[in-house]
Amino acid sequence: MPLSLKQVRYFIATADAGQVSQAAIELNVSQSAVTAAIKQLEDDTGVALFKRLPTGVSLTAEGARFLQHARNIMAAVNAAQHAPLTEDTAITGTVRIGVSYTVAGYFLPRHYTRFARSYPRIRAELYELPRNAIEGGLKDGSLDLAVMLVSNLQDRKRLAYETLIRSRRRLWLPVEHRLLAADTITLEDVAAEPYVMLTVDEAHQTAGRYWKPTGLRPGVIFTTSSVEAVRSMVADGMGVTILSDMVYRPWSLEGQRIELRNIVADIPTMDVGLAWNPSRDQSPAARTFHEFMSLSFGGAGN
Repeated sequence: MPLSLKQVRYFIATADAGQVSQAAIELNVSQSAVTAAIKQLEDDTGVALFKRLPTGVSLTAEGARFLQHARNIMAAVNAAQHAPLTEDTAITGTVRIGVSYTVAGYFLPRHYTRFARSYPRIRAELYELPRNAIEGGLKDGSLDLAVMLVSNLQDRKRLAYETLIRSRRRLWLPVEHRLLAADTITLEDVAAEPYVMLTVDEAHQTAGRYWKPTGLRPGVIFTTSSVEAVRSMVADGMGVTILSDMVYRPWSLEGQRIELRNIVADIPTMDVGLAWNPSRDQSPAARTFHEFMSLSFGGAGN
């Protein structure tokens, strides 16, 4: 049976919510409709996309890979639905875009390529910068827009933002780890394990925001700015970590498997989006890039 957009939409909602019941509420459909759509999707793809748990569902390795494709499908559909058929591709100019590290490596390239093909006469200049430098550039006018982790945005009085995707944070574990057999996993369980802490894009500060209220602390054995280092260390059994689905890959560079599990805790999502300075007028090139990205994702909301 051909893949349907309804199946893809229901799959993404379930992956983001971590529960079929919550996905059904957000989609305003019955729980049985979501369950049936996912079952049909699994039958059509020939793989299990979710592991069923007492507290909800968790993506399998195949499900995590399919999620990346599913988001691309919906982004392309949103762009086709919203972009005017008489769109003026003759717009010229330059747009200066600040990009944070995680966005540059795990989100932007495919969308940048689509934009460049659609608007060959617009020069999109990318600048990888830390969050504070991006905010400074937006305020002083050296940047027109930013594609960044808007969940980290600090100056929300002077800067505006729009969320494009929300990526859940989950627990990464090595194969055969004892917690894989647990019905539920809490931060207290994680605190008892050696922990590999990522620092890039202020990941360690974000972690502090959800660890601190619990009175618990992760047992950090190593701190690094490299996502690939974290991936290798977890896969090799050195420790565990909590990171977003957007940067998750089921295999390390050495070919070792990494498992993924939900955590019963109030852990914020990692939100990727656009940021800009509303007090500055956007050039036609900047406005075109802004609208292209916004319409591609349909806007997840501020």
